[in-house]
Amino acid sequence: MIFSETKLRDAFIIDVQKYEDNRGFFGRTFCQKEFEKIGVNTNIVQANVSFSKKKGTLRGMHYQAVPYGEVKLVRCTRGAIYDVIIDIRPGSPTYRQWLGVELREDSCRMIYVPEKFAHGFQTLEDNTEVVYQVSQFYTAGAERGIRYNDPAFQIQWPLDVRIISEKDGSWPDYSPEKTSGGSF
Repeated sequence: MIFSETKLRDAFIIDVQKYEDNRGFFGRTFCQKEFEKIGVNTNIVQANVSFSKKKGTLRGMHYQAVPYGEVKLVRCTRGAIYDVIIDIRPGSPTYRQWLGVELREDSCRMIYVPEKFAHGFQTLEDNTEVVYQVSQFYTAGAERGIRYNDPAFQIQWPLDVRIISEKDGSWPDYSPEKTSGGSF
């Protein structure tokens, strides 16, 4: 695997190192030893899949409150997405900054999302599937979110938002108090 640091501290873009021959290719999408070498959380306890029927569908921006904060390893396995992460760690040098990266089925590119980051994506094609591994079990009472168009972040989505859940479209404006103290 090829790890590339991003502008957001502790977040990485990961490309599969492909070993190709006349059959196609082979590559690893996860190796605990390689992740440990760069000093990130390797405790994967759950794997999830998301399927979106229509281009322009937006999911996010999600995170879980302490002590249920989770790391995510995200990969698009069908179609394409614009994946966005926001550093919401008070005290971080990249606090309140966001990063967007395109993930496509043919690239095998992944993004490592650190704990205490909000995460979401917009589909760039119809019939898009996203697989992600997480370091914590989903805990409904710990679920939190940031609205996709919150003025505190000014995320530039590549397409008009065509489909979004009622919950994701109605998260309140971002408040640092909600992510600090005991609630984050």
